Amino acid sequence: MKADHYDSFAERYSVDNESNLINGYYERPAMIGLAGDVNGRRILDAGCGSGPLSAALRERGAIVTGFDSSPAMVELAERRLGKDATLLVADLSEPLPFADGAFDDVVVSLVLHYLRDWTAPLAELRRVLRPGGRLLLSVNHPIVYEAVHPDSDYFALARWSDEHTFDGHSTELTYWHRPLHAMTDAFTDAGFRLSVISEPPSLPRLRASSCLHTSGTARRSSASSSSSSKRTEPGARLPPPALRMCTGRLSSAASSVRPAASSHAV
Repeated sequence: MKADHYDSFAERYSVDNESNLINGYYERPAMIGLAGDVNGRRILDAGCGSGPLSAALRERGAIVTGFDSSPAMVELAERRLGKDATLLVADLSEPLPFADGAFDDVVVSLVLHYLRDWTAPLAELRRVLRPGGRLLLSVNHPIVYEAVHPDSDYFALARWSDEHTFDGHSTELTYWHRPLHAMTDAFTDAGFRLSVISEPPSLPRLRASSCLHTSGTARRSSASSSSSSKRTEPGARLPPPALRMCTGRLSSAASSVRPAASSHAV
């Protein structure tokens, strides 16, 4: 998918994302819940879109920086968050314009499933996290691919597309399916420590809806990862970053990761 693919339907997507069942009532609340107490924390929203998650975290006291590969999405985020917000156009598949250890947390909401290779993006996210920081992320649940393509090979890396309608505008989105073990392997290979894999239950209104799109979210552990972080004396050796991952029953997975003292040497 091209970096500016969302530009042609950015406003329609933003309106839909605001209150649809998956984003507004399932994935985003799960991400906010994982983040926990963010007051005063420096958070990078990687793939921020029009900024709904950034806004929610900022309302809770976080100091948020956001970027997206779509200039139109960044413009919408600026409208939402104000011109004083730190927002820029950048691509997660490229080196990021941030210093090592610049952030306490990184949130990546429903972004990684657009990328074929997670190696460089995860290395960059680990680099910009401070030792002991957290990575919280959501991705399509791997069962979605099997549900849409029942004759497919669950264990194969596969590119697939699906048509979506946003405010009356139809567009095709393309994803990369990978089995759950490939996701967890990618995080541990990047130097993160997996702490939790969880599948948040869907709300009754979601289960009752017949028009739901099965969508998965993977988020980095927040609640338990934050409780597992400890202050360390200078020179002490930190454990590897912890990654908490949750895969939703509706088909969403969230995970949280924490980098170690050596987090910059991925």
